[in-house]
Amino acid sequence: MKQLRIFSVPLFVLALSLVSILLVAACGGDEDVPSDAVAVVAGHQIPRDQYDALWEQTKAGYKQQKRPVPKAGTPEFTTLKANIVQYLVQRAQFEEKAKELDIVITDKQIDDELAKIKKDFFQGDDEKMQAQLKKQNITLESLKRDIRAKLIQEKLYAKITGSVTVTDKEIRDYYDQHEDQYGQPESRDVRHILVDDKSRANSLYAQIKSGGNFAQLAKKYSKDPGSAAQGGKLTVSKGQTVPEFDKLAFELKTGELAEPVHTQYGWHIIEALSDVKPAKLTSFEKVKDQIKAQLLETKKSDKMTKWVDGVKKELGDETTYQVGFAPPADTTSTATK
Repeated sequence: MKQLRIFSVPLFVLALSLVSILLVAACGGDEDVPSDAVAVVAGHQIPRDQYDALWEQTKAGYKQQKRPVPKAGTPEFTTLKANIVQYLVQRAQFEEKAKELDIVITDKQIDDELAKIKKDFFQGDDEKMQAQLKKQNITLESLKRDIRAKLIQEKLYAKITGSVTVTDKEIRDYYDQHEDQYGQPESRDVRHILVDDKSRANSLYAQIKSGGNFAQLAKKYSKDPGSAAQGGKLTVSKGQTVPEFDKLAFELKTGELAEPVHTQYGWHIIEALSDVKPAKLTSFEKVKDQIKAQLLETKKSDKMTKWVDGVKKELGDETTYQVGFAPPADTTSTATK
């Protein structure tokens, strides 16, 4: 069965994945918030039972990982509590902005996503999915709420970042400024035998010098699983093996057999099979699309982060917390897309 991450870690952690969240500095709470709510966002109450449901899921996650559940009063408990509340607050803020941007999530879209989860992770077996939900203390209702939140986040991300573009000049400038990332070092084909002790290495070296078959000896004696089956053959790139091996491998003349050399892995007998292939730079055309995707993702992430910061600022004055649920001052929680 595929591993379904949504059931293996607290849901609120996954739901924060689109953006970095900076908790609003606050203290105490507002006594006007209803007792059965943890916060109110722009007149929208966040029920206490939603907080309780996420906390139960979090505890289940800790128990599955065989980790002790943080005790009340500990820094870890305070952080978890603040993260859960802030996830719920942000979810409500996103709901408000989704309305303004005419984003609509239908029951069919939620059901389709639920069906996809069932198919991808439980082979379409409803009983298996229900058993896993129960194991994670997740109700079908809360799962649908989180699916809805996920779909809203995806649609917000698409709408906010949909106009982001990357110019050819930006792509070329990045390539020119980061050429070291696209270089291919010198390389050559060699073959080698790796053994544990010097005496065995010297014996094998002598046999090869006397006409022994390098490939057969490598298959029989070499401790390097990556090359032994190929008769010791491998391609090495400059600077990508241990220093002693690297230096000797690139100093040898083509066809030359070196005396055994010691490295942290043991004793090596190395023979150069090809000329050294010169270093070269991967052409711009080959990496252009890769750079474009990278720059586009970065620009979209930056734009989304700024948008989220704006939402927090805009709705901050319209967000109030139940006593005991306001996020601690100067607390940050970071997640990555």
